[in-house]
Amino acid sequence: MSDIMEVIKERRSIRTYDVKDVSDEKLNTIFEAVRWSPSWANTQCWEIVVIRDKVIKENLRETILPKNPATNAITQAPVLLAVCGKLNSSGFYNNEAPTKFKDWFMFDLGIFTQTLCLAAQDLGIGTVVVGLLDHDKAKKHINVPEGYELVALIPLGYSAKSSSVPKRREIKDFIHYNTF
Repeated sequence: MSDIMEVIKERRSIRTYDVKDVSDEKLNTIFEAVRWSPSWANTQCWEIVVIRDKVIKENLRETILPKNPATNAITQAPVLLAVCGKLNSSGFYNNEAPTKFKDWFMFDLGIFTQTLCLAAQDLGIGTVVVGLLDHDKAKKHINVPEGYELVALIPLGYSAKSSSVPKRREIKDFIHYNTF
């Protein structure tokens, strides 16, 4: 297993994939990691649809909004994951949402998605989180039931090219002590 800081620093958004397949064994290793993701009151509000079918991937590619640089990754990656979230679960106690932000499923899915991307990176598998799409149209292609939302698509595979490190803000530019 790799050093976590190394994995975090090496993760990139991969938009060009090699034809090499991702084994079920590696997928299950990633899924084992993400099942340990924290969530509000342990609601575990996530669901994943694993898509390998070329026709379904092509249909989902058609839901990507114009100018999205990850459009081709949807069909090029050997595996496409659809990250879905259960509504009215995370952030609720006794069917009430006690916080200003109400439903926390997006927060929990963010943690889940980051865990997924880091677990994949640790195995040498690239990912990109695709959120610029027609969500309602996309969820129809994979039969997402009522009470759930399709939040993101994640192409998953081996990178066909290396990416440079994007510029990062310095710590002093975003950390505040005691007050903003």
